Amino acid sequence: MELRAGQVAVVTGAASGIGLAMARRFAADGLKVVLADVEEGALEKAAAGLREDGAQVHARVVDVSEREQVMALADAAYETFGAVHVLCNNAGVGSGAEGRMWEHDPNDWKWAFAVNVWGVFHGIQAFVPRMLAAGEPGHVVNTSSGDGGIAPLPTASVYAVTKASVVTMTESLYAHLKAEHARVGASVLFPGPHMLRTGLWESHRNRPAQYAKQKPRRTPYRSLGQWEAAMREAGKEVQFTPVEEVADLVADGISDDRFWLLPPSEHSDRQIRARSQSMLDRANPSYLESFILD
Repeated sequence: MELRAGQVAVVTGAASGIGLAMARRFAADGLKVVLADVEEGALEKAAAGLREDGAQVHARVVDVSEREQVMALADAAYETFGAVHVLCNNAGVGSGAEGRMWEHDPNDWKWAFAVNVWGVFHGIQAFVPRMLAAGEPGHVVNTSSGDGGIAPLPTASVYAVTKASVVTMTESLYAHLKAEHARVGASVLFPGPHMLRTGLWESHRNRPAQYAKQKPRRTPYRSLGQWEAAMREAGKEVQFTPVEEVADLVADGISDDRFWLLPPSEHSDRQIRARSQSMLDRANPSYLESFILD
């Protein structure tokens, strides 16, 4: 679909990182933006910044794991702007699981699935029927991750499993939309190709009590800054992809009606080929053996 001034974009996880970058890009293209995030202070700051730049903004505190809150977000978006043309299901968390996957706290799985998987489905169910009924061009973008959708990352198995689920959900959505001959498209986003400066590492700051760890954490949470320092101390190069580049990838992908929003990367291409070849050969996944699990 062609992005045009006056259209409406809804972005979850919009108070920072990739979500805020997407909202800024849409606003720069003249779209009205609906921002949703669980963190009220950061959301208000993001909305204020966009309004200062002249954007038309509606901001709402939303926990995407709660279906009623996402349905209320859709009601508010349509009441405020009368339409929705772009939906970005971008909100996500890192569960902070420790140890081998059979040792993980069950609440790590429950919380990650509630946000990363159920949150995406809630967005689809709240918005897509209305987008279809309007009969106008539209597009849905679901944020996955290379850790789950390209090659599973054993060291972050909870996160990887949820993000792999997003890929399959988006493929299913695409097929259903095509079966309906809909004017609404779908894409799955793999941010990258390098690390991004987002709040994912500090997801625990917004962890609901209902998903609290059942046992005390054995090791302190690490911040992105701590991880970066450790990598540099070990002599490893650390590269970051600006979130603005991800936002440009999304906007261009919507305009070109591309399903796979995957930035060019020799590393990613090698992982995709190795995984695919392993399946075609009915061979054991040797591409996973290079990961250090300790």
